Amino acid sequence: MKILVLGIGNILYSDEGVGVQFAELLKEKYNFTSQNHTIEFTDGGTLANLLTPLIAKFDHVILIDCISADDGAVGDVYFFDYDIMPKNIAWSGSAHEIEMLQTLQFMELSGDLPKVKILGVVPKRIEPMSFELSSEMQKAAAVMEKTVLEHFSSLGITAQIRRNLKICDISKRLKEAKYDCGI
Repeated sequence: MKILVLGIGNILYSDEGVGVQFAELLKEKYNFTSQNHTIEFTDGGTLANLLTPLIAKFDHVILIDCISADDGAVGDVYFFDYDIMPKNIAWSGSAHEIEMLQTLQFMELSGDLPKVKILGVVPKRIEPMSFELSSEMQKAAAVMEKTVLEHFSSLGITAQIRRNLKICDISKRLKEAKYDCGI
């Protein structure tokens, strides 16, 4: 099975970029092995519907993004199947131009949607030009990491730590890269 770990969000807006930063954390921190599966990691940014051809190539997608939840608090982590999305979950109020939910709905209507699991987290803030994640997002990243590793294990995928990293290490690297490029 071909698996895509797809980080969604805008890294320029603090917690709004947690999906991208978390996907990068998994990619850099672990070596994943499986006899039956391959895993690819992609920074989907805010491309939404432009990701359709990429998503359609995979059998299984783990989509990581900020969400809203009616009864959720900042830092709450949710993991669910796209086709049985809880009623209290919404993807609204993000900095995305076109929402991922609309993209997935379009793919479903066209018959191109693979199995999608959503790893969502309730953000604290969306601030312009801040690569740093709130302390709530940094704590949530530990829950997100455990959740994904358990899911991979259920699929027969083994994870071995390659580098001891935290999500704040990814944020720091992104911030330094910004200044190296003169932004």
